[in-house]
Amino acid sequence: MTNQRSQGKKVIIIGGGLGGLSAAISLASAGFKVTLLEKNDKLGGKLNILTKDGFSFDLGPSILTMPQVFEELFARAGKKLADYVNLVNVEPHWRNFFEDGTVVDLCGDTERQAQEFGKLGADVHAQFLAFLAYSKALTEATERGYFAKGLDGFWELLKCYGPIQSLASFDVFRTMDQGVRRFVKHPKLVDILNYFIKYVGSSPYDAPALLNQLPYIQYHYGLWYVQGGMYNLARAMEKLARELGIDFRLNTEVVEIRHDHGNATGVRLANDETLSADLLVSNMEIIPAHQRLLSADAAKMDKLKRFQPSCSGMVLHLGVNRRYPHLAHHNFFYSDHPKAHFNAIFHSHTLPEDPTIYLVAPVRDEPALAPAGCDIIKILPHITHLNPDKPLTDSDYLAFRARVISKLERMGLTDLSKHIVCEEYWTPKDIEARYYSNLGSIYGVVSDRNLNLGFKAPQRSTTINNLYFVGGSVNPGGGMPMVTLSGQRVADKILADLKSQN
Repeated sequence: MTNQRSQGKKVIIIGGGLGGLSAAISLASAGFKVTLLEKNDKLGGKLNILTKDGFSFDLGPSILTMPQVFEELFARAGKKLADYVNLVNVEPHWRNFFEDGTVVDLCGDTERQAQEFGKLGADVHAQFLAFLAYSKALTEATERGYFAKGLDGFWELLKCYGPIQSLASFDVFRTMDQGVRRFVKHPKLVDILNYFIKYVGSSPYDAPALLNQLPYIQYHYGLWYVQGGMYNLARAMEKLARELGIDFRLNTEVVEIRHDHGNATGVRLANDETLSADLLVSNMEIIPAHQRLLSADAAKMDKLKRFQPSCSGMVLHLGVNRRYPHLAHHNFFYSDHPKAHFNAIFHSHTLPEDPTIYLVAPVRDEPALAPAGCDIIKILPHITHLNPDKPLTDSDYLAFRARVISKLERMGLTDLSKHIVCEEYWTPKDIEARYYSNLGSIYGVVSDRNLNLGFKAPQRSTTINNLYFVGGSVNPGGGMPMVTLSGQRVADKILADLKSQN
């Protein structure tokens, strides 16, 4: 993939999350001289790891979908992903728990899936199949242009597909919830399909119906676990990057993007050192980058208002001295009041009284992550991002923690609080401080039909010619596959821009 136009050109990448790593690998494979600067002590961004008291916790993402995105990244460097990391198919995909005692699995196996939905009613599987056909059509339309061509906003979408096809293919006039209800009548299946919105940290009552592609993506490409822990994916990308000669500088914080007459010239570090570059790629989220690194004025920040932060989360990593055998690897404990749950997160900016809880028990596929006879219970209820106008206190978060533990104990994790022997507890304040995410967001920019039609910020800077952005706050969005894809598409844009300049 080496390109003559890239030879000798220096690129600085700010931030070593998966988007930054992907951009670094893609650009180094094309012949650029790449330096990556990361403020923390390890690469991977929110894909992080902690070992404590014999337990190994994946601090960030727990689910991997769309492995082909990572295979394509390694193929750019002439390598095979399978030579660097082993992916394990997870079955069932996840287990769904409801307050009335109903338990139903999502499964990759079609016969077993029919049996599971049969628990809900004779016609529920037929409803699901009708929905999945709709989800498939949304996915295929998205992959054909938005993903493959790296489309960077609504106008590029219209140019690629045409206005009539855009309206027809993407169900643009409905919310995600409305799209689900076109095909599904059973309220529990509605709740399950609506909660696929977890992948992008938004609300199904606000997000565009296009996000209903998420179930088909999972069923079609599978749901995967990285053997040895999810952080091994970051280690694999780091190993490839080092083989390509990328220069890494950890514990190195960038405090300013320097630019002159509309062209980026380099960066200034926290120790006041300056580094020059021909091109810059920022893996910091778009709004914090403009605030922290570009000192953007009020007019510029006003233009970015539509790219509001996704939800945040309370993250509990618990080591417990017993096993809970009724849990699957991935589990969801549903709220009896889903609209109130999402309204609290995205509108009233309060902590839900009755949250939906995501729980990961990775020992199901990797017993060595915990001491013998013990379990790892990772708990992630989505909650509101930080709100300076309506701040929550440490006491508020602790009261919510108690509410979450109580709900889990009521729904089958008997005496959970009595069996905790190790704990790591994060609030949105911790997430913001470690990753400089916008107000502690986990997934970048919220997908909101009225705010942004579900689009994220563009990957090219609109004011500085040779500055680009990757990560969950730019197109195509949040989640491990999408941020990794953003790095590849930024490399494509850079090469296209260099070609157009000659």
